[in-house]
Amino acid sequence: MSIDPGLFEENERTAPSGDERQYASVGALACEAGGHLDEVIVAYETWGTLSPARDNAILICHALSGDSHAVGWWDRLVGPGMAFDTDRYFVIGTNSLGGCQGTTGPSSLDAEGNPYRTRFPQVTVRDMVDVQAGLMDHLGIAGLLAVAGGSMGGMQALEWTVRYPGRVRKAFLTATAAAHSAMQIGFNEAGRQAVMRDPRWRGGEYPADAPPRDGLSVARMIGHLSFLSDAAFTAKFGRRLQGHELLPFTFGTEFQIESYLSYQGDKFTKRFDANSLLYLTKAIDRYECTSLAGSTTEYLIVSFTSDWIYPTHQSVEIERLALEAGCRAARFEIDVPYGHDAFLLEETQQGALVREFLASPS
Repeated sequence: MSIDPGLFEENERTAPSGDERQYASVGALACEAGGHLDEVIVAYETWGTLSPARDNAILICHALSGDSHAVGWWDRLVGPGMAFDTDRYFVIGTNSLGGCQGTTGPSSLDAEGNPYRTRFPQVTVRDMVDVQAGLMDHLGIAGLLAVAGGSMGGMQALEWTVRYPGRVRKAFLTATAAAHSAMQIGFNEAGRQAVMRDPRWRGGEYPADAPPRDGLSVARMIGHLSFLSDAAFTAKFGRRLQGHELLPFTFGTEFQIESYLSYQGDKFTKRFDANSLLYLTKAIDRYECTSLAGSTTEYLIVSFTSDWIYPTHQSVEIERLALEAGCRAARFEIDVPYGHDAFLLEETQQGALVREFLASPS
């Protein structure tokens, strides 16, 4: 079976060639869970030109480990001539509240110049969307042609349509859910425990130069296993050995898959903050959309046959909520063997659906 090599080049594939981030202050935030931030800074990037009527803006929301650089992590769909055509649309990518790539999060400095760490308030998907709405206000964009995202980004896009129903004409939701299942929460909890049981976590009060790398690396390994499919792992690695002709019968690295997971886990620790992982996974585990009543948005919903961590029945539920609310909705299941990461890589069928969806009248 042919497997897209991009599945196994995640860090390299998504890395920006240069820092093109912009920063905006969106003011104070009263968090849904009761905390408060005196000021929130948002890191964002834009591509294309905003039309004189300001009616061609598309907001791209990233998944858990993503950032504002949508042309990197969604390089198969965002760019000139692509589904999210930056020659036609004004595309905006933001780093989510609670992240660690420029937007205010637990590693950011407070008013006294000290990192928030676990003093950072608990945040929700609704808080993330409120911050994005503040950025749209800052940019002078009253209405969005579309909001789009996969996984955590899909939850944000979904929440946009009920939180700010008059501001979003279309929503593209791919490989996502209206609420996490027990299994999805369980995978995230295993990752959180890997971080929190690392002695270097220190209750979240670790210094920047001595973070809980081991725990964060293991958390990434757990997550990475859930992102792909059995077919993809089998095609790429099988039971092939790493640097051995015969099994050495040690607790060291014996199989190629072991070496690969260690490599991906260790690389992740160089670009992501452990506390951000805790805050963001908790936010998406707590998220639950039970009704789209009041939404005026048109929905395009996509799932993948091999995505066992965000299975198709969760997309069926989103479609049901949309139709019950009287909204237009179309749902498609795409048959590819890549697992959850198919939403990042599948460009042919998914791209055609998005292109037609954006071009059609609402």
